[in-house]
Amino acid sequence: MSSSPRDDAFIRLRDVSKRYQMGSTPVHALDSVTLDLPQGQFVAITGPSGSGKSTLLHLLAALDTPTSGSVAVGEWQLGALDRDAQAAYRRSMVGIVFQQFHLVPTMTARQNVALPLILAGVAPEVRQPRADECLAIVGLADRADHRPSELSGGEQQRVAIARALAPDPPVLLADEPTGNLDADTGAQIVHLLEDVHRDQGRTVIVVTHHFAEVEAVTERRIQLRDGRVANDRARAPSTEAA
Repeated sequence: MSSSPRDDAFIRLRDVSKRYQMGSTPVHALDSVTLDLPQGQFVAITGPSGSGKSTLLHLLAALDTPTSGSVAVGEWQLGALDRDAQAAYRRSMVGIVFQQFHLVPTMTARQNVALPLILAGVAPEVRQPRADECLAIVGLADRADHRPSELSGGEQQRVAIARALAPDPPVLLADEPTGNLDADTGAQIVHLLEDVHRDQGRTVIVVTHHFAEVEAVTERRIQLRDGRVANDRARAPSTEAA
């Protein structure tokens, strides 16, 4: 089970609740969640639909704010941020990968990867080499000039991962990253996320309905049920030789 709260954890949630109003019915998406995540951990967040998985990820991405409690990542207190500060946090601290690839269809793979660098005001002579570097990391150096319609689903998700990595964030958040892929392609994406975690020391947090897909590579599984932490257990990733 989870250990007691630590103030020196990299990601800290303290008594976090998120409530919505559906007509006259209050919905408790998260209910008094307290968690600590050290830097550089590979974490799977699992649970049935409606358990609060995506809500938790959105709070970590500063795409939403808690109704009560506090969320901190490094030195950032997310509940205190205005819109501009939330955008600055996302540019510097988190890369986000969604189930839908959200690539700009008129842009090449290189241009899609460079987009967050453009928004951050990075100079062209810096951002193009960085985009090419990230495409090489995900195995798509030879597809840099292809548009999304010319790429397979797995290749599009690799471009999305490269785009998330482009600003060099310490945290990578992935919301059902294999949900639109077949089993074999999904397994390739999981192993790519493992490489990003192992080789670059990033914190990787994956929300998934299918824990079996990531079981061999994650170091920790947090199970949510009805907006609460039902189980929080460290796991030892598989070390079997290929």
